[in-house]
Amino acid sequence: MDAVEFHKKLRGKMEIRSRVKLDSKEALSLAYTPGVARVCSEIARKPELVYEYTNKWNNVAIVNDGTRILGLGDIGPEAGLPVMEGKAILFKEFGGVDAFPISLGTKRKEEIIAITKAIEPSFGGINLEDIETPKIFEIYEELRKAMNIPVFHDDRHGTGVVVLAGLINALKVAKKNKDAEIVLVGAGAAIMGIVELLLAYGISNITVLDSRGVLDGKRKDIESYKKFFVENSKPRSGGGLAECLKGADVVVAASAPGIIKKDMVAGMDRNAIVFALSNPNSEVEYNEAKKAGALVVATGRSDFPNQVNNVLAFPGIFRGALDVRAKEINLEMMVAAAEAIAASVKNPGVECIVPPAFDREVMKNVALAVARKAVETGVAQEEFSAEKINRRIPE
Repeated sequence: MDAVEFHKKLRGKMEIRSRVKLDSKEALSLAYTPGVARVCSEIARKPELVYEYTNKWNNVAIVNDGTRILGLGDIGPEAGLPVMEGKAILFKEFGGVDAFPISLGTKRKEEIIAITKAIEPSFGGINLEDIETPKIFEIYEELRKAMNIPVFHDDRHGTGVVVLAGLINALKVAKKNKDAEIVLVGAGAAIMGIVELLLAYGISNITVLDSRGVLDGKRKDIESYKKFFVENSKPRSGGGLAECLKGADVVVAASAPGIIKKDMVAGMDRNAIVFALSNPNSEVEYNEAKKAGALVVATGRSDFPNQVNNVLAFPGIFRGALDVRAKEINLEMMVAAAEAIAASVKNPGVECIVPPAFDREVMKNVALAVARKAVETGVAQEEFSAEKINRRIPE
């Protein structure tokens, strides 16, 4: 069965199910009228009770506008719905989180911000998904500051968390440390999240390139959002990609297929580490990178070792954040998630720097680490309970 036939047969990958068995007049009167009126009055008297009397505590909105769907680009909110439904079932299956696609019929930044703010009463968290750059950066910053529930941009920070997790173990395997020279290729949301997480972890020898070359202070053609890379990097060269990769320890690319050549990998430092994340076709193919001398190679593909898959991060991150009612998901919580993912690999090796996506223990480890860090950093509004978190993650 191919994917189109699969989706046509299902007519949607998700549904709403009741937790209540409506099999008597008493059950109906408790779940709905007249009994529910008392509950409404209690919440009206004390709004915080909405977290105790409704499912707000476990609801996440997957907000998107269809402008950056997978590798397909701007195909519209309807065409993006299969992706959003897929995201929702990953939230549920791996984190026990109820997530709902909110595909918006507008591309205007101001309207996306206003609509997302307006739906806050119904949700305990917001996951921004597949919104084009650079618009998404302003949307995220505005919502993060304005909303009293956690706002997460998975394309940015979910990728950053999993890349950092893999890099922690890759550096161990390659016998390198935080002083490693890292070249990042691309200047979109994924690379921005990766740079933020690397810096938060203490890795700062960073060079970033966009399609026109190294992002440094000498360039006069840099868009405003890319100034972040100029301000937070230490370019090892002012030349092109080939020159920057000479002697580099690590390359992380989220850009375009085929742009990293075998001779570029061969010119890197001994025990080189290559993360080629473009999917389905990588910046350099796994086998080519290995033949060129790379010790560790990671991709976004499931048919090679070391798949960088965001499902390792976002279900557990939201599970931990929701269960302590965190006001935000801060960088400290993200680093804790990355460290938990890395630590879930008991014996890191060249073909095992991240755990498999179906390892449910990883979700528990991430959720527990995130919840603890939320408490430590003062953004939690409920007490930490390992028993509660473990119980809510599906086996």
